[in-house]
Amino acid sequence: MFVKKASKPKRLPTTSFLLEIGSEELPWQMIHPAMMQLANLMKDFLENHRLFHDRIQTFGTPRRLAVLVQGLASKQTSTLREALGPSKAVAFDAQGQPTKAAEGFAKSQGVDVGDLETRETPKGVYLCAVKRENGLPAATVLTERLPGLLQRLTFPKTMRWNASGVRYPRPIRWLVALVGAKALSFDFAGVRSGGRSWGHRFLADGKSGEASKGIRISRPEMYEATLAGSGVVGDPVWRRDVLAGQLKQLARSVKGRVYQANYEELLDQAVFSLECPNVVCGTFDQAYLSVPQEVLIASMAEHQGFFSVVNRKGELLPRFFAPTNMELGNMELIRVGNERVLAARLADARYFFDEDRKVKLADRVADLNGVVFHKKLGSLYQKTERMVALAGILADAAGFPDVKESCQRAARLSKADLVTGMVGEFPALQGVMGEHYAAHDGESVEVCRAIGECYRPRTPDDAIPETTVGWLLSLADRLDTLAAFFHAGIVPSGSEDPFGLRRSAFGVVRIVIEAGVNLNIADVLRHAERLVVEQGVKTDGTPFAALSSTPLRAGRAGSGPPLHKFLEDRLRYYGRIVAVYREDVMDSVLARADDAACNLRDLFLRMDALQAITSQQDFESLIVGFKRAHRIVEKEAWTARTVDVALLTHSTERTLREAVETAGRAVGHALGAHDYHGALSQLIGLKSPIDHFFDGVLVNAPETEVRANRLSLLRQVDDLFSAFGDLSQIQVQGQ
Repeated sequence: MFVKKASKPKRLPTTSFLLEIGSEELPWQMIHPAMMQLANLMKDFLENHRLFHDRIQTFGTPRRLAVLVQGLASKQTSTLREALGPSKAVAFDAQGQPTKAAEGFAKSQGVDVGDLETRETPKGVYLCAVKRENGLPAATVLTERLPGLLQRLTFPKTMRWNASGVRYPRPIRWLVALVGAKALSFDFAGVRSGGRSWGHRFLADGKSGEASKGIRISRPEMYEATLAGSGVVGDPVWRRDVLAGQLKQLARSVKGRVYQANYEELLDQAVFSLECPNVVCGTFDQAYLSVPQEVLIASMAEHQGFFSVVNRKGELLPRFFAPTNMELGNMELIRVGNERVLAARLADARYFFDEDRKVKLADRVADLNGVVFHKKLGSLYQKTERMVALAGILADAAGFPDVKESCQRAARLSKADLVTGMVGEFPALQGVMGEHYAAHDGESVEVCRAIGECYRPRTPDDAIPETTVGWLLSLADRLDTLAAFFHAGIVPSGSEDPFGLRRSAFGVVRIVIEAGVNLNIADVLRHAERLVVEQGVKTDGTPFAALSSTPLRAGRAGSGPPLHKFLEDRLRYYGRIVAVYREDVMDSVLARADDAACNLRDLFLRMDALQAITSQQDFESLIVGFKRAHRIVEKEAWTARTVDVALLTHSTERTLREAVETAGRAVGHALGAHDYHGALSQLIGLKSPIDHFFDGVLVNAPETEVRANRLSLLRQVDDLFSAFGDLSQIQVQGQ
């Protein structure tokens, strides 16, 4: 059976619809995704049930998810449904009378035999029953189908709290379902829907009995106003604007500004943690400013969700802004309460800071033996040992032997702060506290800064390390992690990447490109592999095999791509997202990548030069000529390159040979100097000689020696272009 859409219907009378799910307080992180999901589910639901509508708006607070549909058709549009039956040949006998097959089909469809129609199909003429299906009232459809829609809401974590077995993040306490002024009645999760919601837990008007009876929503379009009268701002966009405005005003009043690094995250948290958005300004004892400001900011943000305040120089002020879910005439009690709670948190932070500094970082390194890096890969102490060796290898390989000692010292201390009390309390401060503690211990400035930069870039948008020792240490950390996991056969698959290996690889790509590091990463990876093997780490119960001369591969055959290819894939991602390079440009360069070297920066520079030259006027016509030469030698499988000058009988042959020789020397020199723009400029100069050659001579000459000589000349052309990359991958118009 299939549905035949009717002609465009007349506009039906419209109404409005509201659905609200009230519950115990939801985790703030779940609310916005759930709002988006609810909007999409409702949109699909209405379309699938032939209910035209205008705007769909969603609302979300800690205690409610809601969707408001405006301009909803009061009933479904009618439609024609057609059902194919038996073929005409089977449905009628020789005298044209309906057979039992036709009668049975008509009866099953609830129509008379005389009302059956015929339809031409690819298989022949068949009987067809056409029935008009009138639309049902919207209220009827929604009452019947809404429980199924609600069942389709999904969340990262859910619970079951009653015999209904429904899963939801928190127990559902009420349901509102209104079509116009009519409340719909259905059961979901053991709760019956109706027209009553509940306002703010503390600000609702107790005199009206709301605390026990809830608030009545008269019509869907009155939803926001009704909630507002009970102390609830239902629209998160409005709550965000209110909070942002108050924060700006408070910052101006104390001659400071809101700390920006965690502003958006804290604002999101406040927006979806409050129903009545307000902010109070509090203070803390200036004595706490002796603690590193990163610690104070983390204490305010992670434990309390407080905004920090800084001056124009970025220095922390002894003030904080606390989001609150109350609006009172006198907010003094709330301010004092928040100050008291924060004082206890800051006292804890200062205690950790003072206690941690009693033990030097160097004396904590041995404690890393008790911290598991991964069950297959040993402890963090073993990883530290590998990083020390790899940092020295990287310093030599990248051409910075003068900082080798500092790199290895920084590597030795880089993970020691993980066993401090402060980082145990605030994991996000790893590296940051290591830098402070190293400075307290009297380590050199470059070692301290490198420890602080070890985990950068933490995100795709984060800055890379600023110091040479910092980015060498960061590379050592990431390359060791990648080498170890790949050899253990733990390779990202599809969207699954629980250990953040793609993020680590992307960090490697960013550092080598943005710091300008020319490095044979394949060689470094072989050293990294050796270090893992020497520690006796096993994969699948079997010791690692002896090192091969090829780049590192995953521990099990077929379990993943070679690691150098994994890095090249992240280079492609960088080229696509950050540099916005053409796919065929990246294909051309990576197709000729040297697997034994895997110099990511060199590959990127080639991409950059090729991308730039694609916009030149003669580039496409040059590629057309080159591809013609490439296809000829590829088809002939021609490998000879020796050209006999005596057999060059036509002027275009001689001109092309001379141009190839001249360009060959220039291209070779440019490639040796990594001047890829210069190399491509030389290739551009071959456009005219190549075009004139194909216009002036027949490659497939009848004379065998002449034909062979011309093929060898084209082979030289192909080799010259291939020295840069596989330019046959470049896409040009018409090819």
